[in-house]
Amino acid sequence: MPDTPAVIMAGSGASLSYAELEARSNRVAHLLRSLGLVRGDTVALMLPNSLDFMALVWGAQRAGLVFVAMSTKLTADEAGYILADSGARVLFADPGLAAVAAPAAAHLPAEARIAVGGDIPGFVPLDAALAPHPVSRIADESPGRDMLYSSGTTGRPKGVRGPLPEGELAAPDALLGLVAHLYGFRPGMRYLSPAPLYHAAPLRYCMAVHRFGGTVIVMERFEPETYLEAVARYQATHSQLVPTVFVRLLKLPEAARSAHDLSSLKVAIHAAAPCPVDVKHAMINWWGPIIHEYYSATEGAGFTALDSVEWLAHPGSVGKSLLGEIRVLGDGDEPLPPGQTGRIYFHGGPGFSYHNDEAKTASVRNDHGVTFGDIGHVDADGYLYLTDRAAFMIISGGVNVYPQEAENVLTMHPEVADVAVFGVPDAEMGEAVKAVVQPRDMALAGPALEAELLAFVRSRLSHVKCPKSVDFLPELPRHDTGKLYKRLLKDSYWPPK
Repeated sequence: MPDTPAVIMAGSGASLSYAELEARSNRVAHLLRSLGLVRGDTVALMLPNSLDFMALVWGAQRAGLVFVAMSTKLTADEAGYILADSGARVLFADPGLAAVAAPAAAHLPAEARIAVGGDIPGFVPLDAALAPHPVSRIADESPGRDMLYSSGTTGRPKGVRGPLPEGELAAPDALLGLVAHLYGFRPGMRYLSPAPLYHAAPLRYCMAVHRFGGTVIVMERFEPETYLEAVARYQATHSQLVPTVFVRLLKLPEAARSAHDLSSLKVAIHAAAPCPVDVKHAMINWWGPIIHEYYSATEGAGFTALDSVEWLAHPGSVGKSLLGEIRVLGDGDEPLPPGQTGRIYFHGGPGFSYHNDEAKTASVRNDHGVTFGDIGHVDADGYLYLTDRAAFMIISGGVNVYPQEAENVLTMHPEVADVAVFGVPDAEMGEAVKAVVQPRDMALAGPALEAELLAFVRSRLSHVKCPKSVDFLPELPRHDTGKLYKRLLKDSYWPPK
């Protein structure tokens, strides 16, 4: 076990064994104690995927600290806000992010600004900071936890904070225990993580794999064929993806798709965004019935899941609830029966709060539980179906239009690399349905492709649900995890408030 690889970087092959991860994370814990941090204090990281990412979060976790993994895409102002709002007392930062990290952390003492993997003026190099400290465990170990900030596109992001766990240091919490049971986490598993570790699911799942003695293989960055190569090279048994990754994999040439042996892969988990039915059918046809889906959020107040067999019997569903009772509410907060569409709430799930924002915490709660902001329905068998985000519903001529339907259709057109559908101002109808497309080849963007795409979607959906026009962009604004920043696009079409 000590010599088993705990972390492997997929591209470089650099690795840390369990013994090396134990020693380095212990040194991190001693360092944080030497800087005066005690249980419940906060540290922050602004790092790309790297070996030290996992050593740092495990060091903070075993010191009973709250660790804030920050996006590498932030501006200095955004990063400074998160550092101040979270109360972070230490920042670990990558030299490639010095232009953001240095001004954001200017208020921290010099010894609390730590450069990872190189030098940043005014920061202490990590190896120099760790050098005086032993590889033994600190005397007062206790479990910490993450506090991850929402990636919302309006207003300031909010930290999602739950209570510090009690009990054994490496014991999984209830949600991670459930996930491990569902997906067969076990010693010897090899988990391929293609997403940034600063996002909730990749970070939490990688730490869960370590709790069960598996190996985490971290991609420095995702590319579709590189992902398939990594599955084959490292004989990955488990992986987690998002629907945009499925789409990019499916649009590889057939020769590239069939060039790699994927037979080691036993469990492919996906979440984070609704998956078009045609996309998921195609993935199950390609990879077999190894694809599992779940629906949850950073807040962790509810959790649904289903496997491929269940999904094929209930196509489009995100599963039955395994944590929190699903309640579907109408406009007056009245419970709706099966088959009727309304706002989705989870009742009785784990507690959480938005850090320093009681109003936002209260806004997602009522007597029926907590909402993640989604609309959908439950069928007679208890399976949940998501219609769209409540914030993106279009009201056109008094009719509710859910843009996800048109997005799902357009995603499958061979000339579409990415798509967003939303409402834009219309003098007659109030809102009109607009599509913004990232074409496979920007040189094809123009009236002919617009007409082809409009005809394609109109042949498959009611005209009320179809875009009235298509605009083209060379790239849509997406988070590295695949989340579409649709609000940024939509706001550009509406007058300032």
